[in-house]
Amino acid sequence: MIAASIATPIVDWLALSPALALLAAAALCLLGAVLVPVSVRRAFSAAVAGTGFAAAGILAAVVFGRSPEQQLLIAESLTRDRLAALTQILVAGFGVLAVLISWGDRRRDHVGEYYALLAAAGGGMIFFVSAGNLLTLFLGLEWFSIALYILVALDTHRNASLEAGLKYLIVGSFGSAVLLFGSALTYGATGELGFNAIREATGADDPLFVAGMAMIIAGLAFKASAAPFHMWTPDVYEGAPTPVTAFMSAATKAVALVVTLRVLVTAFPEQAEIWSIAVAVIAVASLVVGNLAALAQTNVKRLLAYSSVSQAGFMLIAIAADNDLGGKALLYYLIPYGAASAGAFAVVAARERELGREVTLATLEGWGWERPFYGAAMWVFMLAFAGFPLTGGMIGKFYVFSAAYEAGWWWLIVIGVVATAVSVYYYLAVVRSLYMRPASARADLVVAGGSPAPDPALELAIGAAVVVTVGSFFFVQPLIDLAGKAVLSLPF
Repeated sequence: MIAASIATPIVDWLALSPALALLAAAALCLLGAVLVPVSVRRAFSAAVAGTGFAAAGILAAVVFGRSPEQQLLIAESLTRDRLAALTQILVAGFGVLAVLISWGDRRRDHVGEYYALLAAAGGGMIFFVSAGNLLTLFLGLEWFSIALYILVALDTHRNASLEAGLKYLIVGSFGSAVLLFGSALTYGATGELGFNAIREATGADDPLFVAGMAMIIAGLAFKASAAPFHMWTPDVYEGAPTPVTAFMSAATKAVALVVTLRVLVTAFPEQAEIWSIAVAVIAVASLVVGNLAALAQTNVKRLLAYSSVSQAGFMLIAIAADNDLGGKALLYYLIPYGAASAGAFAVVAARERELGREVTLATLEGWGWERPFYGAAMWVFMLAFAGFPLTGGMIGKFYVFSAAYEAGWWWLIVIGVVATAVSVYYYLAVVRSLYMRPASARADLVVAGGSPAPDPALELAIGAAVVVTVGSFFFVQPLIDLAGKAVLSLPF
């Protein structure tokens, strides 16, 4: 009788299934690290992690098909809708690419733990995008952040990896603290934690409420690596294992930007005049800092890191527009950007394994002729970042600028066009090194041990990234339709 009188929440296991699939994969990888023989441990761990990401993507697709409207779950702490499901599909896809990129790296110890952490980070991101209140938002952020802190520093034999892990831990913890303090101020002003409840609560004119909103924006901007909260990005991207960098550059940015859009549009619609200007200023800062800093880089991973800061600026323009078209533009942009970013770091990983050291513009000289597949793929990714035709990057920027025009932000369009023109210089500098410079690094290749063995998994990851990057140009309407269905979950 007592048990029957206790009210228990109804758990929607289907909505939780993508995150649970990755948690199960992480647990199996940890068990494999202890129980599976060393000779097959790498294959077992990679297969389990890859299967976990694939299963999460399939389950998220099922959730997308069965979630026509927004539903709040477990005392309104989680959200089941198509916006979260579509983002979860993207995270799962980026996770599969990260597993394929990691396969050929034979130097890493703690293989089981590595793939377990990768799956755990993906599960945290999937949980993060479905957050329905400020508490689950922070829990999801810490879930995947802690896994990433360890992944960045996992190459303990490299001082650069340990240094990057420490920097990411310190700066990331500061960003999390800012987000948590902003959440506390928002709760203090409204007495509510849920995004929908915050929108309906009083206290919109309270200075503490506005300050809390500003700190939440700043905390999320840290994770999106948007300027001026980007200071960790170049050092961490350079020092982290390259497969981890590939996963972070695509997945972390995707979930941070989508959650930013959800929180601002759902919880703070009455303050749109304030936060849209703040987001626009952050977007401009990201475009200026990212592009100008990238011009001076010779290390390819640092160049791509500052490129990531610049790309965050373009996607923040879509959020600043505060309209339905901006939401669709953001979701579409994340598809070719994520594929191109993961693919570019995969190409860098291939060159790193040949040379046994960091990749610079000098070590790429002539490599496009030596490795035609890698060179052509890198060419496609650079063109996508710059927004050239026949890549989804061009369509993404077009939609972002269209959303800004619809919102009346013409000056953002001007700055975005100028930033795009500036970015062409350093993106084409990579192409120039690949095809228009003598092959000065050939001696390094011999020192590293001769011609490398084929890596089918890495080549598959790069090929898939190329297909998505180019395919998103030719299949615009189906992708925009998916984005449009997801944006219906937001109260524009």
